[in-house]
Parts: sequence; structure tokens; C-alpha cells
Amino acid sequence: MDLSIVIPLYNEEESLPELISWIDRVVKDRYQTEVILIDDGSTDGSWRVIEQLKKDYNIVKAIKFRRNYGKSAALNVGFTYVCGQVVITMDADLQDSPDEIPELYDMVLNGGYDLVSGWKRKRHDPFSKTFPTKLYNWATRFVTGIKLHDFNCGLKAYRVEVVKSIEVYGEMHRYIPVMVKWAGFKNIGEKEVFHQKRKYGQTKFGVERFLNGFLDLMSITFVLRFGRKPMHLFGLFGTILFTVGFFIALYLVYAKIFLAGYHMTQRPLFYFGLLAMILGTQLFVAGFLADLISRNSPDRNNYLIEKTTEDNWQKSSF
Repeated sequence: MDLSIVIPLYNEEESLPELISWIDRVVKDRYQTEVILIDDGSTDGSWRVIEQLKKDYNIVKAIKFRRNYGKSAALNVGFTYVCGQVVITMDADLQDSPDEIPELYDMVLNGGYDLVSGWKRKRHDPFSKTFPTKLYNWATRFVTGIKLHDFNCGLKAYRVEVVKSIEVYGEMHRYIPVMVKWAGFKNIGEKEVFHQKRKYGQTKFGVERFLNGFLDLMSITFVLRFGRKPMHLFGLFGTILFTVGFFIALYLVYAKIFLAGYHMTQRPLFYFGLLAMILGTQLFVAGFLADLISRNSPDRNNYLIEKTTEDNWQKSSF
């Protein structure tokens, strides 16, 4: 298989026929291709449309979630089934152009890139969406050191080894380039892509997604740095706090013994030292427990699939 295209979707019945027809024109007689549609619990007629598209186009495969889990879940499940040497993700709302596929494919297969992320320099979105996106991208560049203009662009291309090496969960699809870098893949590139106006339906972007994005940035930074070694963070700060409190206690004991009339418990320093030792102990224990949990945690990506278009469809590895 040359190419796998993973498309998460939620209530996109109007755009799907045009999208699949467009993709088919681009890839036909060029690549051995599979298009994996992940219906994230749509409440409209998206699955009915997908079943018809399956009859019309032999490149179409699809999975339907029993309920809405989110884009990260859809991508993660899609990644477990892909078989192509190159994997491309794109949105189902026709704002990503399938005409970008050949160049993205070539940049990964022949250009040596592990990941190529799309960059929508000119966006056809309202200010309420573009401004938060720019702010979010600036913060992500600052925190991670990855020099991309658009982290959250749905149009991306990967070597198959990359998508088989990362776990996308929660709302972490925004930070896939960060996860790819921390997985050890260094060749991360960018391609300016054309952004089209939304033709059908309504955007799924809301204020809560913007606010959650910054919380997720802090979370992914912590998880990637300390997710497998939480004791290195909690234990470090716990040890520092406990040590400070311990030396304060030593000083207070010395003063009580050798300084006449010194009332240790009446000093604010006594309570600060006591607090430091208690917090230090709690952080150390939290780090120890987090270490145990991280070593024995089950797979978090367990999603209920209602139906697929394929018989005996097996997850793939590389």
C-alpha cells in the first residue's frame, strides 16, 4: 500500500461525496490508496452517505464510533489500521485541498521528512478563530522550541513508522508534532497549503477549545517530559522542600537549646519549616505513587466501535 488517508468526521454528510470524489481524482492511477473515514458518532446521515461511498469507490474504508469521542480518538484509531507507506490526515469539511496530496506524499517518501505539517498562511476563518489560533501557535513554539507556524492544521503527512509510534488521546491532536519530536523523529517540516472557506455545515471550533488548548499544552509538556518518570519532578521538588524545612528545624532546635528565652513555637519560621517538611513529604509520596501508576497503567485508548465497512479488519503494525 502506497498511501493511507485518515479523515475524522462529525456530522459532515454534505461534504463527504464531494471530498471523496476529489480525492479519487487526485490519487487514481497514481497510488495504491486507502481512505479511512472515522465517523466520530455523527448524529446526521454521515454513515448512510459513507455506506454509499463504499459502494461507489473501492478506496473507501470506514469505522463508526458508538458515540462522539473527539478528533484525537478518531485519529488514534485510524492510525492503528493504516497500511500505507505514507499516511496523510485531513479534515472532512473541504477546507483542506486534496490537490496538496502529491506534494505532501513526495516530501515524506523522497524528501526525508518524518512529518510534514500544513501551514494555512491565509485563513478564511473569522477573527474569533484566527486570533486564538495565532496566540496558541506562538505559545506552543515558545514552550516546545518546534518552529512550525500552524501546529493544529488537520492536513499533515507522516511516515507510517511515526503514526505507529505515538499515542493520540484526549485533545492532544493539537500537539502531534510535539509528540513526534519526543518520540525521537527529528525531521519535521512544513508546507504552505491552501485554505478554503467552509462550504457546508458549521465549524466545531468554540471558545472552550481555545481555553482547553493551553491547558493541554501544559499537560503534554509534563506528560512527555515526566510521564514515565514522575518521581523526577515530584521527588525533586519534594526533596528540596523537605531539606529546607529540615534545616529550619535544625536551626530552631539549636536556638531553643543555646539561646535563653527563645520560644520556638512563637516564631513564624517554625510554621514555615513545618509546612515545608509536610509539603516535601507529600510531593515525594505523590511522585512515588505516580511512578507506580505509570508503570502499571492499562491502555487508555479504548473506544467502542459500532460498525465498520470491512469484514475481519485487523489492526496493522509496521
